[in-house]
Formats: sequence, C-alpha cells, structure tokens
Amino acid sequence: MNRTRVVIAGAAGRDFHNFNLVYRGREDYEVVAFTATQIPNIEGRVYPAALAGELYPNGIPIVAEDELEAVIAQNQA
Repeated sequence: MNRTRVVIAGAAGRDFHNFNLVYRGREDYEVVAFTATQIPNIEGRVYPAALAGELYPNGIPIVAEDELEAVIAQNQA
C-alpha cells in the first residue's frame, strides 16, 4: 500500500493534537515530520514513539520550519 506522506505544520501543540486525532494509527498516511514554529528550541527533537503509536517505532522528527523544503524533497516518492 502506498501511504500518503504528510508534514504537519507546528502550532504550539495543536499540531500534535491533530496528529493524534486524524493520523495516528492510520496505515494510509505517513507523517514524516512536524515543523517547529511556536515552541522555542523544539526543533531537532522527536515526537515520542510511545505517543506516535506502533506505525512510528522511531517517533516523528520535529524540524525547523526553514527546513521544510528539504524535508519535502527528501520524502517525495
């Protein structure tokens, strides 16, 4: 199955909430990263695997918003 790849833009926690409500556990989507926009010094961290669920055994990276273009290029099929 081809999974639709998604990057979720940061929004001071609302991004993580949306992930948990919409994408967590869905095999048809793959969230490849969150962007860090409003929480200081969060980029470079990982949304924990324990919260992300079994589809994300390594968690989900949190990247600086200025890295968005590189993340997209890296994850295109």
